[in-house]
Amino acid sequence: MNIIIVGCGRVGARLASRLAAQGHNVTILDESREAFLRLGTDFSGISIQGSGLEVEILERAGTRNAEVVIALTGGHKFGVSRVVARLHDPVRAATFHEMGIETLCTTTVIEGLLECYVRNNDFPTLPCEVPVYGDASELSAL
Repeated sequence: MNIIIVGCGRVGARLASRLAAQGHNVTILDESREAFLRLGTDFSGISIQGSGLEVEILERAGTRNAEVVIALTGGHKFGVSRVVARLHDPVRAATFHEMGIETLCTTTVIEGLLECYVRNNDFPTLPCEVPVYGDASELSAL
């Protein structure tokens, strides 16, 4: 699958590395060249320095052929069929969702996980083998 990730922060870098390791064609964008250091030396995808708001950069990244664009920065609108926005603000996330943008609100997700923990004395099992408690595999790269 051709995947473009806009934003190479902690979430973007980890997601890009995981997806590339699974064999996906991953391109990650960020305005900061230093952000790409989070990817580590094993990253097999493409990194492009530039703004996810610039059409030229998006075209260079291959948005025309992308099957998924994941925006992990501010609200962007891309000319592709699948966009996922990660937000912290539940009100803004609800608004994005109402506009037809797939939205992941980290605040409500964490709230839900903690509520499950209180109710069940344990966290629920997450899909795709993503551990709730973190992942220390990246520590070797530090």
